Amino acid sequence: MSNNTKAYERLTALFDGGNFTELDPYAKSSEGEIEVVAGFGLVGGAYAYAFSQDKDVCGGAVTVAQCAKIKKVYDLAQKTGYPVIGVYDSNGVKLTEGFEVLSAYGEIVKASARVSGVVPQISVIAGACIGTSALIANLGDVVVAVRDADFYVTAPSDISASDSAEGGIVDILADDYDSAVSNVKTLVSLLPSNNLDVSGYFGFEDAALSVDESLDAKALVNAVADSGSVLELKSEYASNVVTAFATIGGEAAGFIAFDGNPLCPNCAYKAEAMVKLCDAFSIPVVTVADADGFVKDKETQTLTAVTKLTSAYASATCPKISLITKKSVGGAYVVLAGKGANADLTFAWDTAVASPLDTDSAVAFLWNDRLAAGEDRTALEKEYKETIGSAYTAAACGAVDDVFTPDMTRAKLISALDMLSGKRETTLPRKHSVK
Repeated sequence: MSNNTKAYERLTALFDGGNFTELDPYAKSSEGEIEVVAGFGLVGGAYAYAFSQDKDVCGGAVTVAQCAKIKKVYDLAQKTGYPVIGVYDSNGVKLTEGFEVLSAYGEIVKASARVSGVVPQISVIAGACIGTSALIANLGDVVVAVRDADFYVTAPSDISASDSAEGGIVDILADDYDSAVSNVKTLVSLLPSNNLDVSGYFGFEDAALSVDESLDAKALVNAVADSGSVLELKSEYASNVVTAFATIGGEAAGFIAFDGNPLCPNCAYKAEAMVKLCDAFSIPVVTVADADGFVKDKETQTLTAVTKLTSAYASATCPKISLITKKSVGGAYVVLAGKGANADLTFAWDTAVASPLDTDSAVAFLWNDRLAAGEDRTALEKEYKETIGSAYTAAACGAVDDVFTPDMTRAKLISALDMLSGKRETTLPRKHSVK
């Protein structure tokens, strides 16, 4: 056993039953004990590698020896295809090792980038994570932080983990380390071990909440998913879209649920990150495509963010289902629900509106003469929703695959996901998309 008591205890809490095999337990730095403990074992019932820094040993200063130990974890993960979990608690590099340790840091960056999208990487910010350590931690696919942790790249700083969560950097904000571990175990169980593996099948119970038109985005996800299975990401950031992992009918899926407001830059970035994470590991994406066009007061940022989101959806090859529950208007329909944007299936509730324009503008544009003749605007808006803007009209031209009542939503999604589980899509050879 290592003498790094705190780091060892943290890994004991992380691995199932406290059991893990330590890697390089006798390795030493030039001044004695290495400030990190590493090992492998079961986390949430699945094999994973993990390392934990220890600020109580030499202030947790990152040394060349520590970097070598962490890099070995990444090298093994690359060979065996198991996730990497990093527990960060360090005040930064050991300054007396100068550029040698900076070069060693670069080796970790390169190792992390090499397995990005190959094996899941989860970062747990348990204490101090400052400077280059913050950069490396943020390379993780999911960042989990304890609320009182320090997480920033330029010191000194007053930025807290809570601030980072509100800025979309931290995916899950936990009250304490035990809560962080619980979330990590759930996450590891939902994700496949690598990009060639598939998520397992989970026992499940139907959600207690019934699906109806009164539900907001978060409640709708909980009503559609299996009972108690929802793990929300970036809940502190861009509240007009909900991103979460859950199981539905016993199979893991990613949910991206918009709440009917216009698409803004932050919610586009949040949704893009979820699409890319799910696509990397072939996890199905269920999108609640309720959005009223784009926001009008942040033109440049919106164009950039929505372009990146459009590209992410269009290029993703994982199963993709879009559901219009209330309204999907204008460019938002093209991005989130459109068949041209590569959705495998597009569903709509029977009362939903799918329209190139919002109802008010559409009535003014199409029926200006009827308005001028004195017809009631409210009656005309109702007529538009029931005719031109109706989900049935969209279905008639093939833009929507099926229209049904809200109470059928869960059953329809389970059936569709089961059908799409064998999806195979070949793309053109390339290194990566540019946008």
